[in-house]
Amino acid sequence: MRSYGWRTFALEFVMLAVTVAFAFPLYVLVNLSLRDPRDTASAASLTTSPTGRNYADAWSQAGLGGAIANSALVTIASVVIIVLVSALAAYPLARSTAAWSRATFLLVMLGLLLPFQLALLPLYQTIRDLHLLGTPWALVLFYSGLQVPFATFLYVGFLRALPRDYEEAALLDGCSPFQAFRSVVFPLLRPITGTVVILNAVLVWNDFLTPLLYLSGSTQQTIPVAIFGFLGQYSSQWELVFAGLVVGSIPILIVYFAMQRHIIKGFAGGLKG
Repeated sequence: MRSYGWRTFALEFVMLAVTVAFAFPLYVLVNLSLRDPRDTASAASLTTSPTGRNYADAWSQAGLGGAIANSALVTIASVVIIVLVSALAAYPLARSTAAWSRATFLLVMLGLLLPFQLALLPLYQTIRDLHLLGTPWALVLFYSGLQVPFATFLYVGFLRALPRDYEEAALLDGCSPFQAFRSVVFPLLRPITGTVVILNAVLVWNDFLTPLLYLSGSTQQTIPVAIFGFLGQYSSQWELVFAGLVVGSIPILIVYFAMQRHIIKGFAGGLKG
């Protein structure tokens, strides 16, 4: 066995320092969410008399129950559409050797290069003409179109590294290409599907600008926009902001920890292609 030397000590010290750096904001978030509004101590000071009233006030005043339901609806619907469209689009792009396949793939990849901010005004006008402003379906349409290129890129990379033996056997047994994809290929895409799901779920759940733009003036708000209501021009209820952030983070954290093992596995498989 190797002796414990200064290199090991330095590595452990750096890892500990990085852990503290990442854990400190979380400590401040939870600490301030439990603090009485009249307590003016430093944010880093441990709250000596924690209270859960901030959570109750944030839940009732911001309507977090409805906001969580809207965020869940938008996130689930968007992720389902992204997964289905991207997987179906990636399959022929990865398996076909025709010239059109590469050209189409490069065209899809243009969606990764063009910043969506350039199209904010035209997109807003399109959503308005479709009479979807103020509804969660405006966000579903926006996120689905925005994230399909990146998800397709991940699926294509994973499919190119996936052996064709099973699907070719299914085709020889009389399956159509769609049946082979649905019954054989798509189940094999579970690792990269987990990666696509969690990455897009976190992005959609935490997005602030798009819901603020498309749901402005309506009662159907998402978590970030609902919490934004505690911030005013002259005064801000920071203890309620932090309490709302904790409550709003719990659902997506549960999903993340349940699927985190798929992220590295999916990326590793996709980067081989």
